[in-house]
Amino acid sequence: MRSCIVCEKSPTSGRKYRRRGMEKKKGGAGSKVVGKCFRMVLPNLQRIKITLNGTVQRALVCTSCIQANKVTRAA
Repeated sequence: MRSCIVCEKSPTSGRKYRRRGMEKKKGGAGSKVVGKCFRMVLPNLQRIKITLNGTVQRALVCTSCIQANKVTRAA
């Protein structure tokens, strides 16, 4: 499974609920769940060149680790 080499962020699963009806706080009778769909939340992985243990190699790193400078990019 594809995951970040730094923080080990990987795909997570969840559900997407489909609702019908107006909410009670907006003046309706309440919203009802009429469907549930399985979905995957994928991390934003980028294949970049990094220096790891003195060697240059390509690795999958998530964008949050790149922005936080948790890896040193190779020139």
